[in-house]
Amino acid sequence: MAIFDLSIVIPLYNEEGTINELYTKLKEQFRTGFLNGEIIFVDDGSTDRSRDIILALCEGDTACRLISFRANCGKAAALSAGFKLAEGKYIITMDADLQDDPDELPKFLTALKDYDVVSGWKKNRLDPTEKRLPSKLYNATVRFITGSKLHDMNCGFKGYRREVLKELRLYGELHRYIPALLAARGFTVGEIVVKHHERKSGYSKYGIERFLRGLFDLMTVVYLTRYIFRPLHLFGGIAALSAVFGVIFWILTIWVKGFTVLATALLSAVFILLGIGIILERIAYNTHPDYIPPIRETKNCD
Repeated sequence: MAIFDLSIVIPLYNEEGTINELYTKLKEQFRTGFLNGEIIFVDDGSTDRSRDIILALCEGDTACRLISFRANCGKAAALSAGFKLAEGKYIITMDADLQDDPDELPKFLTALKDYDVVSGWKKNRLDPTEKRLPSKLYNATVRFITGSKLHDMNCGFKGYRREVLKELRLYGELHRYIPALLAARGFTVGEIVVKHHERKSGYSKYGIERFLRGLFDLMTVVYLTRYIFRPLHLFGGIAALSAVFGVIFWILTIWVKGFTVLATALLSAVFILLGIGIILERIAYNTHPDYIPPIRETKNCD
């Protein structure tokens, strides 16, 4: 049985300038909404004063908790650790930079009465153009490939019913695709528009490489949600396609021997590498379904 009505899980890295204000706003939401809530900060190896600030908050509040990693291990690991510690009936994740607005919590709780998972949509996103445009392209690609109708798959502002997270296995950087992973397991997924604010402090931790990694992770998600129990359908299709191209290139060697041999070798290498990558993803999924990196401490002051 859930101890708290609500758990707020906040992964963070070097956000010393916003933690106190975020904590104050969340506690105000608990008071005005008559919620028995807890706040779980997951410090992902910060090198600034973030950990010290959270420890000070925990000293005076038994519903404020800290998980501190020894090194920066990524958002998926931080979320996994937070989910394991959370005791609320509902669990909401949000970023620590105050771009997510705590005033939106009631909207999530209302939506979670109808859905197992609720994802935020930063419809009016107040980020620089160089961050917004790649995000739109990325989300359009995800919708096309996965069939999801969400506008902002990667939004960190999300809500879950407690029982849903028992079915979730995160590793690598699959946190970007949590709604797709849970939808594939039969859970209902909803979306609400949320307010978005300009960053007040610190700096964005993401660059263009984030979107490139996201595309590789998308391949993993497609495999896990469509082919995990029928891998031969995937590998058989790739093999058939390779055979077709192989025959075509074999015929073309009559005219352009050197070029065709090189093209055939490169094409074969691509398919081999993709196959190896998917096999290794399956091994990782089965071997480390609940991996959490070394934790410095778990703090819950009495």
